[in-house]
Amino acid sequence: MAHYAIAGIQMHIGMQNNVDQMTKRLEVLMHIYPWVQMVVFSELAPHGPSLPSAQPTGGSLEESLREVARRFDIWLVPGSIFENREGRIYNTTPVINPQGEVVTRYRKIYPFQPYESGVTPGEDFCVFDVPDVGRFGVSICYDIWFPEVTRTLTAMGAEVILNPVLAHFIDRPADLAIAQASGAMFQSYIFHINGLMAGGNGYSTVVDPAGRMLHEGSVGEEMIPVEVDFDLVRRQRVRGLLGMGQPIKSFRDKATAYPVYQPDFDRRYLDSLGVLQKQEREMPGEDGGKAPLPATVMPLPDSAL
Repeated sequence: MAHYAIAGIQMHIGMQNNVDQMTKRLEVLMHIYPWVQMVVFSELAPHGPSLPSAQPTGGSLEESLREVARRFDIWLVPGSIFENREGRIYNTTPVINPQGEVVTRYRKIYPFQPYESGVTPGEDFCVFDVPDVGRFGVSICYDIWFPEVTRTLTAMGAEVILNPVLAHFIDRPADLAIAQASGAMFQSYIFHINGLMAGGNGYSTVVDPAGRMLHEGSVGEEMIPVEVDFDLVRRQRVRGLLGMGQPIKSFRDKATAYPVYQPDFDRRYLDSLGVLQKQEREMPGEDGGKAPLPATVMPLPDSAL
């Protein structure tokens, strides 16, 4: 099956159990667009950005989402939930099939520190297959700022990247630019689905594998059904983006051992940037005890001269 219908839902999110409200939106979506096969909500949509809402793996909140997937006979990516796993809190996306089974869980690798304080980073990358359709990758919000995440997912064969988002900061235009660029860089569909109110400031985006915008959202509630074409992804990865650049194959064929990833890399510049913490107001004439600004250029080792 080359074509597959995925819908993002951008909706108002409160600081409480939102599953009933998610279900109401699904009722409308599936009434208008009964051909939709997978639905993606925004990050932390089921309970809002509330750490006290964390539940153990497979808790009652996840069980209610499994029933929703069964009821509507859809693949459901319900954004994410806070998961209490062995005393640690993770920002976790369960992926639920139409039978209501959790086929995988993804734990956010890059929590948005220092704002996402108290959340433990995950370690494992997440891809899953829809039988006879294609391979999907999951990342959550800030993960998309790190091309290593999307690079790994696509190197594992992901053809569509599902990226639930909770974003309402003033850097939102950068989010959107990165989502669009990721479609082209990794020749993948990108579903970058945000929420509203406690769930974000909207502007959900869907990008095709040539980096073209298929949907540019606004600041109201939206249902975003898009039919993706897996043959398009596969053709462009073989023949080139719009018949031109072949970045995935170029990366594959250039066996570069990037110095920044080596254990002996000189980290002096990176370490000079200081602690990852929320910035406080600076008073005139005071440095507030902050580390000095780093030099813009570090001395090169003799071997580089």
